[in-house]
This record gives sequence, structure tokens and C-alpha cells, in this order.
Amino acid sequence: MTQGAGQGPEAERVATLRDFRVPAYVHETGPYPLVAHTDETVPSVEEPGDLPEGYTPTQRDLPVINRGDTLQVNLDPASVPAPQPVNGPGPLFVVGDVHGYLDELVAALQEKGLVDSAGQWCAGTARLWFLGDFTDRGPDGIGVIDLVMRLSAEAAAAGGYCKALMGNHELLLLGAKRFGDTPVNSGAGTATFQAAWLLNGGQKTDMDRLQDHHLQWMARLDAMEAVDGHLLVHSDTTSYLDYGDSIEAVNDTVRETLTRNDADEVWDLFRKFTKRFSFRDEGGADAVRSLLDTYGGTRIVHGHSPIPYLLGEVGSEESEDEAGPLVEGPHIYADGLAIAMDGGVTMAGKLLVQQLPLDI
Repeated sequence: MTQGAGQGPEAERVATLRDFRVPAYVHETGPYPLVAHTDETVPSVEEPGDLPEGYTPTQRDLPVINRGDTLQVNLDPASVPAPQPVNGPGPLFVVGDVHGYLDELVAALQEKGLVDSAGQWCAGTARLWFLGDFTDRGPDGIGVIDLVMRLSAEAAAAGGYCKALMGNHELLLLGAKRFGDTPVNSGAGTATFQAAWLLNGGQKTDMDRLQDHHLQWMARLDAMEAVDGHLLVHSDTTSYLDYGDSIEAVNDTVRETLTRNDADEVWDLFRKFTKRFSFRDEGGADAVRSLLDTYGGTRIVHGHSPIPYLLGEVGSEESEDEAGPLVEGPHIYADGLAIAMDGGVTMAGKLLVQQLPLDI
């Protein structure tokens, strides 16, 4: 398998759930017009079941899921040792969704002893995996990508590594840049990548600063990896099974799909990576096992679905509550087989960086 992930060389935060609303500039004219999109809706809050047949992500996502069986792991930062140089592979860390919040990312990496006060890699042989979604919603997605690319080179020089997986927002940004307002077959009406990107937090400043090397880096990212018995993915969905029966096959299929540069194919890939909540409720543990049985590992680690939504701690997407949800650490659920790492930084939650393994 070719490992292209992370090998190359956030402004004031708006700490509310309004991050998930349509940004004001969606209705502006100019270089980023909003084009027609389907009127399809996501599942209602009252009926948080499986996604409807033909679901396509052309509306704002993330219904509230009222759950009570998810375990929140509270960690005392003082009890977490800083990574120390060792013989052989160093300690393993994972990072949840960043969504352009560069300052929060640097602070979280510093807290874990992975970067120094200047933002330089200082963790020696430590291993760091980002679970995807570097851009959109927050103020500096391109700055986040630049940091991850730089840390990849610095970590490799120190005997460790910094690598990254592809999230649905990488696919969304790639699609918006490549295909713009080209209509795609959404299965539910007219849709475009540009409309979906704007509806889901696309930032004009990111698009303005997007360069060829950023696009090439995103297009090479792997979709999944197995490390120390952990199956690392971005999305809490079983859609990965549609792309191959091995990690190598999935990664190759995703990369080949992007290489063909067909708008409908890339849209279908984005649509499937946007699905979520497959591991919750009755049957959730079986869904996790279907992935583990196919790709290996004893536990899945994912981002994508913010922990406050998994816990039902968010009252409404229209809430005016400025305090934000309380997130102290990752969440273990699905009979202990899944670890959720998206702390909901876009809704005043927490950008999570966690050392693995993580005990219940």
C-alpha cells in the first residue's frame, strides 16, 4: 500500500452552534455563488433513525441524537505523561476533527508535549494520526493543513511520524475546487459541490489560499489505517465496505476515484463518507464488528460525529446558548468497540488529542 498521508513537506472563534447554519456569504453574489440544491432534509430530531434511502448531503447535517449509553472519558491532564523517546515505535496519538481551528490545535498539541512553544515537533519517535476534516467552519483551514504538512517532515526527521486520513470535508473542498457549480447526480435533485461546500461551512479565505500542493496532499490521503490494533477511520459509517475488503483496497479505490476526476464518482464518495451514526443504537456494535472483522483491529477510532450530538447534549441547532457543550475527552461506546474523537470544537466543544490505547 502506498502511504501518501501527511508525507509532504483559527481568527476569533465563534463559539456557538450557529457554526452549522448557512454562512451569511452564501447569499452574496460574486465568485462563490450559491447554486441550486435539493430540498431533501436530514432525519428529524424526533426520529433519529437510519438515514433515508437516497440520502445525499446537500443540506446542513447533524441532527440531535439523544443518547445515554456513551461513556465520556475524563482525563486529568497532569496524569497523562508527555511522550518520551523510546527504542522502537514511540507512543501513539490521534487527533479529532480540527475544522480550521489552528490556535486550538497548536494548544492541544502543546498540552500533550507533541510540539514546543514555537509549534515545532518535539516528541521524538512519537506517532501522530489526524483523523481528517482539517478545513471548513473554522477560520484557518489552510493554516491547519500547512501545519500538518510541516509536522510530518519534522516528525519523520526525529524518527517518529505525523500522518493524516481523509475526511469528508477534504472531499468536499476538493470537489468544490475541481467541479464548482457543475451539477452532479445526487439522487434527490440538482446538487453541486459548491453549494454543499457553502452549506457546510466552506470558507472563502480557505478557497482563496488553496494551492496546488494543498490539493495534491489532500488527494493522496488514505481513508483508513490500522495501528497497534486500532482501526483508524474518519467517519462512523460502514460505507468503507463499499470500497474494498482490505485497507489497501479501500485506500487504492478512493485514490483511483479521485484520479479519474469524475464529478459524479467523487460526489458519491463524498456522500458515503458523510454518513454517520452507524455505531450507535441497537446493532451499533455489530456494525463496528463488521468493519473490524474485514479490516482487522480490536477497536475503531473515528471522528466526524461531534460527541455532543452523540450524547444528546445539544438542544437544537438553532440554540442561542453561548456556553457550548462540555467535552472533557473521547467517548467510548458500542460495547467498548468504538472511540469517538470529534470533541465539537466548532460548537465551543474541545479539540481532542488523545494518546492510545485508551482504557474504559
